[in-house]
Order: sequence, then C-alpha cells, then structure tokens
Amino acid sequence: MAFRILHCISSVNPASGGPIEGLKQLAKVNHAHGHVVEVVSLDAPDDAWVVDCPVKCHAMGPGNIWNYRYSPRLVPWLRANASRYDAVIVNGIWQYHTYACWKALHDQPVPYFVFTHGMLDPWFKRTYPLKHLKKWLFWPWAEYRLLRDAKAVLFTCEQERLLARESFWLYRCNEKVVSYGTTQPPEQVQAQAAAFEQRFPPLTGTRNLLFLGRVHEKKGADLLFKAMARVRTRRPAAFDTIRLVMAGPADHAYGHEMQALCSQLGLDDITVWTGMVQGDLKWGVFRASEAFILPSHQENFGIAVAEALACGVPVLISDQVNIWREIKASGAGLVAPDTIEGTEQLIEEWLTTPPERWQAMKRIAIECFQSKFNIEQAALELIQTMSHSDHQPLREHDEDKAPAPR
Repeated sequence: MAFRILHCISSVNPASGGPIEGLKQLAKVNHAHGHVVEVVSLDAPDDAWVVDCPVKCHAMGPGNIWNYRYSPRLVPWLRANASRYDAVIVNGIWQYHTYACWKALHDQPVPYFVFTHGMLDPWFKRTYPLKHLKKWLFWPWAEYRLLRDAKAVLFTCEQERLLARESFWLYRCNEKVVSYGTTQPPEQVQAQAAAFEQRFPPLTGTRNLLFLGRVHEKKGADLLFKAMARVRTRRPAAFDTIRLVMAGPADHAYGHEMQALCSQLGLDDITVWTGMVQGDLKWGVFRASEAFILPSHQENFGIAVAEALACGVPVLISDQVNIWREIKASGAGLVAPDTIEGTEQLIEEWLTTPPERWQAMKRIAIECFQSKFNIEQAALELIQTMSHSDHQPLREHDEDKAPAPR
C-alpha cells in the first residue's frame, strides 16, 4: 500500500545540517518503494536550495523574526492540504514550523510524527542556560503541545530518547525509537576519486584525517585543533604526510574563530579548509581519507559518521555521539571522552594502530553500516510505524487534486 507523506522542516538548505540530509535520504528510499513524499518549508520559493531540492518542495517563506523563521502562509496551507497526506513528519523543533504544525494538525484526523533530531539534549541546557530560559517561554505553548499531541515522537537511538527527558520537567509524549541512517554511497568510485584529485591535488597520496560537517561549537573543532597540536609536538615526523581536512561550511563567526585558532596553533600547513562538499566531491573526500573524526560535545546521530562507515572509513568519535556504543561494540572505530585529552587519545591510537589492523577496521566499518545504519531498514521501519497508527492510509490518490508546487 502506497503512502503519501509530507515532511515539514524549517529549511531545505543543505548547509543547515543533518535533518534535511536525513529527510532526503528517507524520501529517496520511500520513492523507490512507491510512496509519494513531499516537503513544506519556510524557505523562499526562489531560494537555490528549494529549486534544487530533489523532493517536491512547497516553500512558504520568506520570513525571519530574530532568527525565528516565520510565515503566515504555513498554517492555512497545512489546514487546506493536510487531508491529501496519510501522515505528516515534523523535522526538528524550536522554529515556527513546529508551532504551525501543532496549530494546524492537532485536531485533524491526519496523524503527525516528530523527529526532534537531538534538539532536546540537555547539553544545550547546560551550555546555553540563557537560551534555555528563553526556550521556556515557547515550551508550554508550542513544543510541549506539539510533542504531547503527536501520534509518536521518533528517536533515532535509545540514548537520545533517555536524554530528551532531562531538558524540561513539563514533558509528555508517546516515545518511539526507530532506525536511522543513510544510503549506500554511489558506486561511481572512479568519478568520485577524479573529482577529489582535480579539486585537491595536494591531498593525493597523504594520510588524510577528515572532519566533515558544520563547523559548530558543539562539534568540538577546538578540541581537534588543540589535540592535533599536542600530538604533533610529540610526533613531528609523522605529520610530514598527515593532513587534516576540514570539510563543511565555515564562513561564519565561529568558523572564522576556529580558522584563527588553527593558525595560532601552527597547523595551517597541514590543514585544508574545503568549504561545503557535495555529490561526487563529497564521496571522493570520504574515500580519500584514512579516518573520520568527530569529537562532538553533542551529536544526536551523526549522518556523516554513518557515511564514513559506508565508505569503509573507521571513525574516531567522542562518547557524546549517541551511536558510540554501536561503533565501539562493532570495532568500526575508536571512542573517547569529549575533551582535549580524549581527542588526543583518539589521534594517538589512530597513529599507533598497525596498518593490518586498520585495514581490518575498514572492512568492519562497512559491515557495521550495512547491519545498523543503512537507510533502507530505517525507511521500512518508519513506514511500519505510520501503518500502525489509527489513521488508515488512503488506497488511491487523485493526482489531479494535488496543489500547485511551490
């Protein structure tokens, strides 16, 4: 039976991080199995990422009030069109789209589900106490009601589910842990390698340590640079061939701060800042790397971690990446605390692991991805979750009644 699914998200801009990437990966698999997937966002209709979005996107923006994306069109659109869908999936919280979904859908027969994407992790409460107080102004009237009235709130691992209970004492919802992951990398390995070599010729033949993602405070880039500087002081000869590849958006205040820190620590000669990488170039960066590192202070899932495993790249992660237990148990990577010392330990273990052992870990990484983080299983489980809701999926859909795109 085919489902018609609507995803609601603040933005489909790929620079916004993991939620939109996960949405696109789920949609790709759902489409392949005959389901119809569309997305509604608060972007402007002419934004480049809306035009290029591989999922049919209804863009309700623009609108921005103090970094709170807003559009008066969203609630009326949802009320007028929700009945066309068998389920609505809300991606992320703390933006207007979450309140709009509750307001438009809480008394409607169409069920909605919520992926919080780690945004209830108590790390944010501890790190940004003033922001947490401000969130309390929204919580009782928006996010709390959204979660309370959802058919289910979806968590991508048990650790995320448990942590979500610690941020707000006013918390009630139907919790459900579902699989999550990413797709198998494209098989055009030669094209990916060619794209990488053409763009970054100095990185050919070097031992590349890859950091891929937003350069954000929570991801521990400062720990990475400080740990690299310490290890280099002890092992200067090893760094003749080692390169640190910083792949991801960094043209912002914190990104500039990290670039300055990199210079202060004397790491400019071994660090390459690539900016955002996509398509063949992104996969080429993965395949040209010996290890992937993410010393994050908070990471709900880590799409890039799963992508690295899928490419046979062992991962060096902190124990604040919520899937660290699965990584450690499988032997697909190394795990340490989210401190300078912990990150130093990860780099040191990578450098001292015998080559034959590291080659074995590459094979284990692929096996770990296939068994735990392949999006095919996650997409199937999501459909099963929606199938078990009280709302019965429509058996036929009238394509002629579809609203005009964007």
